[in-house]
Amino acid sequence: MDLALSAARWSMAVAALVSAAACIAAWRAVPWQGRQSALVTAAAILALAAGEVHAGSGLLLGSVLLVSAMLGTAGVRGTAAAATCCHRAVGTLVMAVCVFQGASGGVASAPAEHAGHGLTGVLAVLGAVGVVGMVVWSAATQWFIEPVHRGRTGRLVALEAWAMAAGMAVMHAAG
Repeated sequence: MDLALSAARWSMAVAALVSAAACIAAWRAVPWQGRQSALVTAAAILALAAGEVHAGSGLLLGSVLLVSAMLGTAGVRGTAAAATCCHRAVGTLVMAVCVFQGASGGVASAPAEHAGHGLTGVLAVLGAVGVVGMVVWSAATQWFIEPVHRGRTGRLVALEAWAMAAGMAVMHAAG
């Protein structure tokens, strides 16, 4: 394994662990819908950072991510946590796209192939747009939108969002 690949895998793992730890630390401030979405996404990033996920396992992991994304916004419309739960759910969808992209090529891994034609090419574009969208959304909520949470909880929620966006960005850049 070359050094760049190893660094990307470690960076992804650290980002996923930081995001999950921040979500757990902010436990009561994050509805169960958002917690499960954040933790499932972190687990998926850790699975990809740990090694290759073969096509069948990738399809199963991607399906779990899709269900998690759908649950991530169930019943939060109109609540103060709706925007952050939606942010987490979109992150989970982006992660599902990346996993499906890897699975469509036969193997999903941290440095999945981000080029190609057909389904893999479409998924690569969707993944890139999703990663950029997550980073922009994280920046917008940090600097331009009035935060729902303040103090320690606000910092934890922001740390969770940035860590997840960073993990996805590293994963995409490694490809």
